[in-house]
Amino acid sequence: MAWLVLVISGLLETAWAVALDRSAGFSRLIPSVVFAVTLALSMAGLAYALREIPVGTGYAVWVGIGAVGTALIGMLALGESASLPRILCLLLVVSGVIGLKVFH
Repeated sequence: MAWLVLVISGLLETAWAVALDRSAGFSRLIPSVVFAVTLALSMAGLAYALREIPVGTGYAVWVGIGAVGTALIGMLALGESASLPRILCLLLVVSGVIGLKVFH
């Protein structure tokens, strides 16, 4: 259960990162509220997951999911570069997250 909550929390990290960008420095209400809610839920889920998962592993997986998810949203929906080197770097992050789970 802790791993499922950790993955969901990582996805929520992606949501709050995108909402933070869309909030335009907290000058737009809806994205600012989405940011606050998803940030709180993401942190709560991380805290819950860390009851059973070591902090080094849990935090790295959480950040990895959030970073890869945010980068993918940027490339797929926000017009950011989807160059081969960027995609290869994201694959390295994904392999690291998988490795942390496998060798947990």
